[in-house]
Parts: sequence; structure tokens; C-alpha cells
Amino acid sequence: MDATAVGVGAIIGAGIFVALGIAIGYAGPAIIISIIIAGIVASFTAFSFAELGSAIPKEGGAYQYTFELISPHAAFLLGCLWLFAQIVAGAAVSLGFASYIVAIFPAAPYKVVAVAIALVLTGLNIVGIKQSTSVNNVLVAVKIAILCLFVAVGIFQVQPQNFAPFSPNGVVGILQGAGFIFFAYLGYGRIATLGEEVKKPEKTLPLAILIALAIAVAIYILTALTATGLSSYQTLAQSGSPIAEAAKVTGNFALVSAVSFGALIATASVILANIIGVSRVSFAMARNGQLPKSIARVSERFGTPYVSVLLMGVLLAVLAFTLDLKQTIAITSFAILLTHVFVNFCALRLRKKMPDATKFRAPFYPLIPVLGLLSCGILMFSLPLESWFVAAVVVVVSAVLYRIFAN
Repeated sequence: MDATAVGVGAIIGAGIFVALGIAIGYAGPAIIISIIIAGIVASFTAFSFAELGSAIPKEGGAYQYTFELISPHAAFLLGCLWLFAQIVAGAAVSLGFASYIVAIFPAAPYKVVAVAIALVLTGLNIVGIKQSTSVNNVLVAVKIAILCLFVAVGIFQVQPQNFAPFSPNGVVGILQGAGFIFFAYLGYGRIATLGEEVKKPEKTLPLAILIALAIAVAIYILTALTATGLSSYQTLAQSGSPIAEAAKVTGNFALVSAVSFGALIATASVILANIIGVSRVSFAMARNGQLPKSIARVSERFGTPYVSVLLMGVLLAVLAFTLDLKQTIAITSFAILLTHVFVNFCALRLRKKMPDATKFRAPFYPLIPVLGLLSCGILMFSLPLESWFVAAVVVVVSAVLYRIFAN
């Protein structure tokens, strides 16, 4: 139950508040099928993460797995790609935060709010933040409670005509919707990091992964079903705050306020955690000699990697100012799916290179990592060409940086 709670808390975050409208624009009311597809793809890679995490219990995640199982060069490329994806994800969530602020205060300047929240939370990271499990659990409970409230109130005012046409863009639209809604599952990898901390990981991890994903899928489907039943999918597709937009149809201002409040909590906490994560990975890469050593400087006063935090936070703010919500979600989903291709490939190599290292063995090997690799690839092809172009530029730039900085 503890591992499942960690998973549910990590999965149900800002993504559903932010990415839902974009995904609905492609899939229409068939978004519920997109949600199921994205959940299945996530489950395959989660098993690969779990097996790798139990065998290589070190910081760095996909970067460290690639470093040990493929090569330092490939790890550097993947690390830079992952950092870029997470920074863009932070920009997307900052824009989502701004969308819900604008839903409450229409006169608020959208881009300025997005940049401001990124910079404020960067400053908090430099000073140092101590996050407790109890506080995180409260935030998770609030987010889930508000989504359940939205469903409980809105489901009785659903208009059946809003579900027609059910799949306006056919199978292609459903897959495109799955590619975008995959953004809402980005937290599931956290379950896979528990391999060294749970009892009987070979049994506990797969159960926790499946239960957490099932709970998330159920909540996502009910939320999407209610939202598309309350408002036309065209209206939701144009909104940066789709759940609040749907809640307005009920005429219940208290519900709109509650949804917006929940979204602000979800997005702010995710931005904070995002900056913590990317700054520590860039710090580790600098300490390993794969980025300039100056990035690994630690503040004597606060004990935080302030150069890394400041650099990552400023990049996040710049992207929030220059990109729009759809672009950031597409780029993030593509880059993360590409890193997950590497993760599944690492899982295939693990049992050959380190046959006795893992405490947890994913079922149906090698079928699960193969399906994970292929399904991630299919969703990558469903995303816009600009996301391919951006990822290619990041890889080329990373290859040049490797020649400059890597030892």
C-alpha cells in the first residue's frame, strides 16, 4: 500500500490538469481510449524501470542505467535529452499554472505569471527546501479529492450530444491523443526507484505499479469523461485550463475555484520538484566531468548546488516565455518517450551483462521490454514533426558538448 501510494501521488499530478485539453483536441471524446493506451505503454516501461532500479540502485535513473549498460557517450546524450525534456516539462507546467491563474484572474498577464512562478520557485530551491512525506501526502490527497469532487458534481450534468462525434480524427487522432496524454503519466517512474526499499520487491513492485496505474487510469478516465460530457471537445482543446473550463458549465463557481486551486497546488509542487530533479542531475553530470565543473558548485551558506539550480531555473523560465503549451507538451512527451526507448533497451541488456544483480525480475521477459520499446516508438511517431526536429537538435548539440566537456 505504501508503494502504491507513492506511485499514485507521483502519477496524478499537474499532467491531467494541463495536458488534457491538448490531447482532447486530437482524440475528441475518444480521449478515454488514449488514456488507456498511454497507461498500458507506461506499464511496460515501468517494469523495465523496476528491474533496472533493483539492479543499479544509484542516482541518475535512465542516465545511470545507460552509462553502465551501453556507454558513457550514450549516457551523456540521454542525460542531456532527459534534462532538456524535464526543463521543457517544467515550462509546460509553469504555463499550466499561469492558465489556471488567468482562469481565476482574467486580467493577469499569462506569460509573466508563468515566468514569475518559475523564478520564485528557483529562488526557493537555492535557499533550500525540506519536503516531508506528510506534506506531500496532504498535497496528493487534496489533488485527488478535487478531481473526485469535479467528477461527483459534473457527472450529473453531462450532455450526451457532446460525445458525438466520438472519434473525430479516427485511430490516428486517438494515438496522437495518447502521445500527448502520456505527459500525465510522467511520475510513474518513481515507483520503480523503490526496489531497494520495499519488502519482497519481486512481488511488491509489480503489484504497486499495476495498482497505481489502474487507479490513475480510472481517475483520468472519469475526469476526461466528465470534462468532455460537460463541454464540447473543441472548446476544451482551446483551453489551457480544461478542467476549470468544463467546471464553468455547471454554473458552480465554488467548483471552478476548487478545481483551479487544486491545479495551482499540483502545478506549483511539480515545478518545485522538477527544478530539484534537473538541478541534481546536471550537478551530478558536472561532478562526473561531463559538464563544466562550475555547475557543481555548492553554496556554503545553504548547502544547495546553487549554480545548477539557477541555470536550470533560468532556462525553464526562458522556455516558458518563448514556447506555448502545446509545443512544450509535445516536445516533453517525445523526449521522454525517446529516453524510455533507451530504458527498455537497457532492460534487454541487463540480464546479459549483469545476470545476478537484479532483485526484481519483470514478468514475461523479454516480451515486456520489447513491447515497451516498440510502444514508445509508436507514440513518438504520433507526435508533431517539430518535436522530432527539436529532439534531433538537442542530440546534435549534446554530441558536440560531449567532445568539449567529457573526460
